[in-house]
Amino acid sequence: MQCYATASLNQHEHICWYAGVLLDIQHHFSVTDSGAGLLQTVFICSFMVAAPIFGYLGDRFNRKIILSCGIFFWSAVTLLSSFITKEYYWVFVLSRGLVGIGESSYSSISPTIIGDLFTSNKRTIMLSVFYLAIPLGSGLGYILGSSAKDAAGDWHWALRVSPLLGMTAGALILLFVPEPKRGSVDQPSGRIKTRTSWLCDMKALGKNRSYMFSSLASAAVSFATGAFGIWIPQYLFRAQVVQKTAVSCIKQPCSSRDSLIFGAITCVTGLLGVVIGAATTRFCRQKTERADPLVCAVSMLGSAIFICLIFVVAKKSIIGAYVCIFIGETLLFLNWAITADILMYVVIPTRRATAVAFQGFTSHLLGDAGSPYLIGLISDALQKSYATSVLWQFLSLGYALMLCPFVIVLGGMFFLATALFYLDDRDKAEQQTNQRSLPPSTVKVTK
Repeated sequence: MQCYATASLNQHEHICWYAGVLLDIQHHFSVTDSGAGLLQTVFICSFMVAAPIFGYLGDRFNRKIILSCGIFFWSAVTLLSSFITKEYYWVFVLSRGLVGIGESSYSSISPTIIGDLFTSNKRTIMLSVFYLAIPLGSGLGYILGSSAKDAAGDWHWALRVSPLLGMTAGALILLFVPEPKRGSVDQPSGRIKTRTSWLCDMKALGKNRSYMFSSLASAAVSFATGAFGIWIPQYLFRAQVVQKTAVSCIKQPCSSRDSLIFGAITCVTGLLGVVIGAATTRFCRQKTERADPLVCAVSMLGSAIFICLIFVVAKKSIIGAYVCIFIGETLLFLNWAITADILMYVVIPTRRATAVAFQGFTSHLLGDAGSPYLIGLISDALQKSYATSVLWQFLSLGYALMLCPFVIVLGGMFFLATALFYLDDRDKAEQQTNQRSLPPSTVKVTK
């Protein structure tokens, strides 16, 4: 379990190494906001296209070998990308696409292994530990990426430290993590007997209303976190330029202060969000069996309020903006592990890797695959009239980011819809699992 958490931490940490030095990348390659946002969009597009393939493989072959190879691959590509010269920005963008392919292997498969090791509240806790790595790793990515740049005086070094951590995590998984039998905890009296075809799996998932609505809700979360992770440090820096507490970056290395602060906030809010989410869900399950999707819905709607307030107070008070970010992110991160737990309850074990992969595909396709680029595109379009105005550069990015809270509210509505069908879909999954069991298995699991 510790190895998976470590690798997940490193994976999401790597994603935000780029965001921590985004301003330097823009200056080095001379690209606009939309060009910078394209880096994340290409990464997510390749990630989501590869996810269904790894989901199919993860339901049929040795999972830890697949995900270890994926980690080694993206680590090598990241290291090589740090040597790309400024004349070849398209190669740098292409490298982000290759990194996305490698990382999709890990995200599609690893939650299903945890699902086969634990059950009930124990599984919720373990998934919470695992998904804690998303915000914690993202925050550390900002901090360590900026720190590596400052220490070396060159932003390229931000891309040369992460691969070493990735390869270490991949080796730990390959050597020390067990490969549990699929469905062993869901059917302790036996092992799952039959494995259906890929087409049959997809038809069943399409008819699973809880799965579909929770996937759409995940897309809303991904839209917001993808856009925020790339653009909020930039937005806060421009706010300080408007307040005349900072000057525009005209020479590398650019200031890393906002990336460091945002990274620290993301680490703390990630920890709080996941812990509070797990504890709240565990408590609410004593009151209602629909606790999981209802907790997610309430946290999403509450998060939208404070994220809206960021753009109201940022022009006058950076501290006020950070307070709103802190509360908004905490509420937003509440649902990471809970969403995965919903999937484990409503999908049978032999199609969980496919379900995780296509939930990832959907959430990225409708979420962070396009949100960083879309926000940058809107910002560029709004800046055309007053291209030299620092005030308008700040306002245009803020207006573009205002799209996020509206998407978050939509995600809350999807979680409410999930609550309507959750119990029926959970019962159907349990019934199908019982019908597909074999005689007793010898797999040892943690209860």
